[in-house]
Amino acid sequence: MNKKELLLKLLPGILPILIFIAVDEIWGTKAGLIVAIAFGASELAFLWIKDKRFDKFVLFDTLLLVALGGVSILLDNDAFFKLKPGIIGVIFCLMLGFSAFSPRNFLFDMSKRYMKGVDFNKQQQQQFTQSLKILFYITVFHTVLVFYSVWYLPKEAWAFISGGLLYILIGAWFLFEFVKKRWQIKKLASVEWLPLVDEQGKIVGKATREEAHLHKEWLHPVVHLHVLNSKGEWYLQKRPMHKKIQPGKWDTAVGGHVGWGERIEDSLKRETMEEIGIVQFVPELVLKYVWKSEVESELVFCFITRFDGTLIPHPQELDGGKFWKLEELKQSMGKGLFTPNFEHEFQLLIQNFRKAKAK
Repeated sequence: MNKKELLLKLLPGILPILIFIAVDEIWGTKAGLIVAIAFGASELAFLWIKDKRFDKFVLFDTLLLVALGGVSILLDNDAFFKLKPGIIGVIFCLMLGFSAFSPRNFLFDMSKRYMKGVDFNKQQQQQFTQSLKILFYITVFHTVLVFYSVWYLPKEAWAFISGGLLYILIGAWFLFEFVKKRWQIKKLASVEWLPLVDEQGKIVGKATREEAHLHKEWLHPVVHLHVLNSKGEWYLQKRPMHKKIQPGKWDTAVGGHVGWGERIEDSLKRETMEEIGIVQFVPELVLKYVWKSEVESELVFCFITRFDGTLIPHPQELDGGKFWKLEELKQSMGKGLFTPNFEHEFQLLIQNFRKAKAK
């Protein structure tokens, strides 16, 4: 039973309460009880004619209305009739509490029967259970107020609490959930999503950039580009001091995450334009390897290109850049000038070049 169905089932039981109040004001309590009981029985008959069957909940609600209303008429005390919403509330509290806090969530099982063929993942089941818990607390609060109003508040206050207040409370909850969901959607729209991959590069899921860094074992793809000029010099970028990872150190000319739904080649072009201002270049994929650090796990797609044009390092992305001679790079290794990832990748590239020459 979902929240909408629950509200629809509560409606037939609330209408006799409103009828009772209206008639009681005009012709007295006994007349109000008789008319309310007759109205409840008429509702049940209408539902039978309409659907050719009795809803078990509506049938129970009507029988309880007739029984408690009859006792109130015999004893000339409307308190028994007024207890009906509270008794229904207790039953709902038991149903919701058992489903929300016990291992057997029978309301969730009922919902799955209504929606055959729909698979629910673990997160959706947890959300359903959380909704039941909130609904349980609302129902407990409302039921306590109903019993209190029977003995200590005027009929008008009892009618409002027994009828309209429950709808207001659940409606306020719906509104809160709707606003929260819209805010979450808006927030997620500005979040950077990354694909999660296996070591072969096959996509196995997705996560936010923040999540990928919180779970350092989650492998996600990145692109690196090494820019060499015709003199054989290597262009390196200097990471700005505000970077969380390896601030102030020299690194690969271009490096960045591959976005969700983005091709490797498109990511490389985007990052290259953003970081060093190159639009037209011919990249060559030379390496693919897994790099694991204390912060994250990356599947690195390493490219190289030859370029003699003007490089424009982005002032917000980089703290400048320059070309390094090959011998200068070799002599500076292991002295804390470069990022560990660059030093590792540089050695892989040198080995790769030697193998290519040997062939």
